[in-house]
Amino acid sequence: MNNSDLLSVILLEEEEEDEWLQLKLLEKQRCEKHDIFQKRTEEGFFILLINGHLKEDEKKFREFFRLNPEQFDFVLSLIQEDIEKPGTNCVKFPITAEEKLALTLRYMATGESFRSLRFAFRISHSYISVIIRETLSAICKQLVPIFIPTPTKEALTKKAEEFWERWDFPNCIGALDGKHVRIFAPAKSGSLYFNYKEYFSIVMLALVDANCKFIALDVGSYGKEGDSSIFNKSAFGKKVMHFQNFFPADQKLPKSNKVLPHVIIGDEAFRLDKHLMKPFTKLAATADKSKAIFNYRLSRARRVSENAFGLLSQVFRVFYTPIAVKPEVCDDLILAACCLHNLLREAYLERKGVPYYEYDSKEENSNVFRNLTGAGGYQNVEGFHVRDEFMRFFSQEGIVEWQNQQVSKV
Repeated sequence: MNNSDLLSVILLEEEEEDEWLQLKLLEKQRCEKHDIFQKRTEEGFFILLINGHLKEDEKKFREFFRLNPEQFDFVLSLIQEDIEKPGTNCVKFPITAEEKLALTLRYMATGESFRSLRFAFRISHSYISVIIRETLSAICKQLVPIFIPTPTKEALTKKAEEFWERWDFPNCIGALDGKHVRIFAPAKSGSLYFNYKEYFSIVMLALVDANCKFIALDVGSYGKEGDSSIFNKSAFGKKVMHFQNFFPADQKLPKSNKVLPHVIIGDEAFRLDKHLMKPFTKLAATADKSKAIFNYRLSRARRVSENAFGLLSQVFRVFYTPIAVKPEVCDDLILAACCLHNLLREAYLERKGVPYYEYDSKEENSNVFRNLTGAGGYQNVEGFHVRDEFMRFFSQEGIVEWQNQQVSKV
């Protein structure tokens, strides 16, 4: 071996040694933590507040997490395998699944920034974003089949019975509504998420039953698409409008021999169809009392969707501020919140009105979710006929004693 070859070997060995030292230094930096984070198991929220106090007080536990301890343990049992991590050389005591769920629920309940939550839970804000993303994904994966399952015809028939019993609107399987959820502008998204109210948003479409529970959801449309085209393009909308076997068979109206199809009720933002009812225009309702009565009865039943969105935002205050996560994570956040909302509603109904959470019903929430634009698209001829039949029913066989008095006040 000559001198030049020997020199090349020496230089190569030195380069490999430098690379090895740099790698070790990087691993050391990754394993190093600030004192605040190193004392997580001694001084963090989870140890001092949650384990030390909240678990002994069910009411305070509900105020903190929006779930009671039994519901918390139920959700944890479903997602634990998906979010639990084994220990490593650098992290001998990893964050538990219970702590990850607690952190995620607290974020949903308050909407605090990750940099604020890191001081309470003693977890770096960069890793909090990872925890919340993984936990929300696991909640959607496990809870959607339980609390927002694909509706069957039998289930929808029962929903229609509940609408007649509670809201005096027959053959109605649900109230359809769409809302803009405020977000921070996603990187390199241009004006895709910029809506007609001049802020960035993601659109959620929801079908709500008579008990303010979500039956079906479509989340993720761009904020700029603020009209009925969102419903027509969505997977749910295509299923409803193009596959008629989604609906139960046509049925007689109560107290009448008229046979009409089952319908969904919506506002002016949607197009009239055989299976989708919307109100008459204000001008038409002013000129015809029967149309005014129909509008009142439809609006009264459709109020459940507004109530559902109101409850959702009151319980999960993350919707009160622009959501600072990636759009795909925001989609999971909305879906997870709706699943937990249904969980709480079922508990509320089972306990006959005893709430599992507390909120101020008088608080103004009209600015949290924004309605879609009122462009209803083209109409369907069959839709006019079905709507006219409902209008005649509400003024004849299906009349209720208080409707004339209520319409006169409008």
